Amino acid sequence: MTETPAPHIAQKAPFAIELEAGKAYFWCACGQSKTQPFCDGSHKGSGFVPKKFEATETKTAYLCGCKHSANAPFCDGSHKAL
Repeated sequence: MTETPAPHIAQKAPFAIELEAGKAYFWCACGQSKTQPFCDGSHKGSGFVPKKFEATETKTAYLCGCKHSANAPFCDGSHKAL
């Protein structure tokens, strides 16, 4: 079994994103997407898969940019230790 490599750090800060209640989103887990913090398919063949989530309310959310959050897709401050 091959290990998945560490994700690429897109940025060492969260992305402040306006989410719309009831809408589904696909958060980039590999860090390679050109449409950060969302998936554009760049992960194909890498072992990474995007994380699908649905916004429960319309609000500004802080999505993980370093790809190391234990609370993905949301920032948990992990970027401060990188």
